Amino acid sequence: MAVPYNVIEIFTSEEARFRGRPVADAVIDTLRGTRIAARCIVSRGVAGYYENGEVTSARLEVLSSNLPLKIEVILPTPELEHVLPQITEIVTDGIVVVEDMQVCSHRSRYRLIPRQLLVRDIMATPAVSVTEDTPVSEVVRLLLEAEFNGVPVTDEAGRPVGIITQGDLVRRADMPLRLGLLEELDHGVVTDFFQRAEQISAREVMTRPLQTIRADEPVSRAIEVMNRHDLKRLPVIGEEGTLVGVITRLDVFRAAMSGPPGETPAAESCYVQWQGVPHVRDCMKRETGTVSPETSIGEVLRTLDEHKVQRVAVVDEDNHLLGLLTDRDILAAIDRRPEGLVRGIIDRLPLPGRRQRAEGEITLDTTAGEIMETDLVTVTEDATVEDALRLMVEHSLKRLPVLDDEGRYQGMISRDALLRLSVSSADR
Repeated sequence: MAVPYNVIEIFTSEEARFRGRPVADAVIDTLRGTRIAARCIVSRGVAGYYENGEVTSARLEVLSSNLPLKIEVILPTPELEHVLPQITEIVTDGIVVVEDMQVCSHRSRYRLIPRQLLVRDIMATPAVSVTEDTPVSEVVRLLLEAEFNGVPVTDEAGRPVGIITQGDLVRRADMPLRLGLLEELDHGVVTDFFQRAEQISAREVMTRPLQTIRADEPVSRAIEVMNRHDLKRLPVIGEEGTLVGVITRLDVFRAAMSGPPGETPAAESCYVQWQGVPHVRDCMKRETGTVSPETSIGEVLRTLDEHKVQRVAVVDEDNHLLGLLTDRDILAAIDRRPEGLVRGIIDRLPLPGRRQRAEGEITLDTTAGEIMETDLVTVTEDATVEDALRLMVEHSLKRLPVLDDEGRYQGMISRDALLRLSVSSADR
């Protein structure tokens, strides 16, 4: 069945410019920014005539350098009203024609990350870094105030020589808790850690050798390096080998979702048939490790520790998702007065015995259902990965609970899984 499309034809020349840029480049960048289901073709003529009487030719004996250009943009009719005014503004020298078309098929290969996207286009700048002599206590304070959990270490010339991650701080500096929990505590163990950390240098705890990426390499290459070495971030170097930025998984996902705010254009979903679109079910991790709302937080803590995870799903007897519970939720709910309980969480020692609790007090007998997070963002297993990615970026989530059509908990989809899928989708 044929559907309504339009073709915008632009007759211009190689010399035509819009704000100092070739008209063809400006048109293509405009279409890229709109993220609509459009295709564009730029053709250069071998000869032409212009209104001012100028005649051009590609023949060597004529040596003309202002050959004619034809730019064709094919797009769904509902998008014409949005795109045409932008194109007519760009074409300061030429003719713009719009014609109706009836398209019987529009198919496109799915690609989450555009292959032409370069690291420098999406990396975070300026790069925050520390030196080899920076005390670990300063590194931790820096990370507690930042939105990231790792920082590059540079030498005197500004070249990256290592990186300090949250894992490095736990393994090599004996940081008692991950950063998200450390900032929640006002506790003697934390004070002791900072005093010890003042005597330790970044050089002693950083990871090396270091994986880096050049600013002029494609983002797909950065994704390959992150996947191969199981990294969440990569220092970016310039031509001289100095640190110029950092690229993270979140930077990649934000780039994949870049475009005008709001929902995906209606024409894109109504007309184009994406080939090989991955769905959440293709990359989610199916999990059976859940707890009931009656499970005590003492048991939840043991579950988190045994499985080396930071969150657990709370489900009813029919496996419907009721809420999520994280180690941070538990710590935030605990009455800080029972010293032994907090120390048990910090040191991961055998948890203290249970006792009668006062009204409103949080103890090990408190149940998951009493303190779980119920205001959840979820996704169905039949949703596309773009749907999941958009939710994760908008709500700054590292993992997203996955449900079936009846609301039963199926597992989680993570940033790591999406990153790996972005490479496989680009290779299709």
